[in-house]
Amino acid sequence: MTKVKSDLKPTTRIISGNATVAWAARYAKVQVISAYPITPQTVIVEKLSDFVDAGEMDAEYVRVESEHSVMGFLVGASYAGARTFTATAGQGLLYMTEMLHWASATRLPIVTAISDRGIAPPWNIWGDHQDVIAERDSGWLILFASNHQEIFDTIIQAYKIAEDPRVFLPIMVCLEGFMLSHMNTPVDMPDQADVDDFLPEIPKNGWPHIFLDPERPISHGNLQNPGGATATPGSMYFEFRSLIDEAMLNSKTVIKEVAEEFKKKFGRYHGALIEEYKCNDAEVALVCMGNLADQAKYSVDRMRDEGYKVGAVKLRAYKPFPTEDFQNLAKKIKVFATLERNMGFSLYGGCASVDLKSALYYLEERPIVMPVIGGVGGRDVSVDDQCWIIKQAFKNLEKGELENKVEYVGFHK
Repeated sequence: MTKVKSDLKPTTRIISGNATVAWAARYAKVQVISAYPITPQTVIVEKLSDFVDAGEMDAEYVRVESEHSVMGFLVGASYAGARTFTATAGQGLLYMTEMLHWASATRLPIVTAISDRGIAPPWNIWGDHQDVIAERDSGWLILFASNHQEIFDTIIQAYKIAEDPRVFLPIMVCLEGFMLSHMNTPVDMPDQADVDDFLPEIPKNGWPHIFLDPERPISHGNLQNPGGATATPGSMYFEFRSLIDEAMLNSKTVIKEVAEEFKKKFGRYHGALIEEYKCNDAEVALVCMGNLADQAKYSVDRMRDEGYKVGAVKLRAYKPFPTEDFQNLAKKIKVFATLERNMGFSLYGGCASVDLKSALYYLEERPIVMPVIGGVGGRDVSVDDQCWIIKQAFKNLEKGELENKVEYVGFHK
C-alpha cells in the first residue's frame, strides 16, 4: 500500500486514555477496524467510528455481533494483508480467547488495546489485570502502558514490533479501566509524516509468510497429526508451536530496537521491556505494571527522602517476560517487591511474581521475591500503601526471609 499523506501536525490534546488509543490507531493508518462495545473500552471504538464516518480515516469499520466475531473478522482481514485494530476488555477478551490463538498461530500482526477490568462474577468494570493475565499463554505479546503518553507511543511502536519479520505476532497494549481509560491528561502527538516514516510500509501483496492470493495458492490451518522425531514433514504441529516461542524470544530484541528508534525520532522513551527508576544503588525494587508504575516513582522519592535505598521497576513487557533484564538487576537488587492487580490462585502472589521467581531460579545468589497483591477490582492503592510495601521489603531483607508468603494492601480481613 502506498503511504497516504495526511495534514495532521504536531499538537497537544487533553483527552482520555480511550481517545488516546483511537488517535494512535488513526496515526498508524489502520485499514480495518472490527468493533463490539464493552465497558470500559467502548469509547475507543466509538471514537474510531467518528473518525471513519467523518472521512478522517481511510479504513473499513465493521460492526459485528460479539467479541469472538471481532477477532475472527480481524484474522481474515490480516490474513488478506491489512493493518488491523480493535479494542476490548474483561469478559469480552475472554469471549475472544479461541480466536486469539488463531491470530497468534497464524502469526498475524494484529494490535488490540485492552482497557483492563475485573472478571465476573461478581460484576466489576474497574481496573484489574486478571483479564489479560488469563491470556498470558495465548501467543500474544502483552505490553502495559502507565500513562496516556505511553499509551499513544506504545500503540505506534506495537505496529513496528508486530510487523517485523522476526516477530509477526499480535500484540495487546494494556491500560487500566477508568484509571487510564477515562481520565484526561495532555498527550503530545507528532506530525503524521513522521509516524508514516517510522512505521513500515504495508506489503502490497500480503504478509510474506501468509496471504490470500489466487496466483499463489497456499493452505493454512489444516489437520496436523502428532507425528514424531522421525515423522514426515507433513506432521508439524509441535514445530509450529516452537516457532511462536522463537518469535516471542526474538521480540525482546525488536522491542528494544523499536524503543530506541522511537526515542531517536520522537524524543520520548518509556523503557523497553522494563523501565528502571533510581535502581543504581538500590537494595529494594518495587515492581509494578500499568499506572501503579508511575505512582511508584513518587513513593520511591518519598522513601529516598527517609533514607531508604529503594528503586522502582516498571514491567512494561509482560510477554515476552524480561528474564535477562531482571537477572541483570539481581546483581544489585536484594528484594523485588512485586505489586500486582491479579491473583495467581494458589500460587502465593500474582502471576508476574511467579514468573519473576522462575527468571531468577538458576542464579547462584537469588534476591528475595516478595509477592504483593493490591488494587484488585479497581480498589485504590495509595502512595502510603506503596511506602508500606517498601518498608515491609526492607524488614524482610533484614530478616533474610519473607514474613508472609504473600502481602495484601487494601484488603478487608
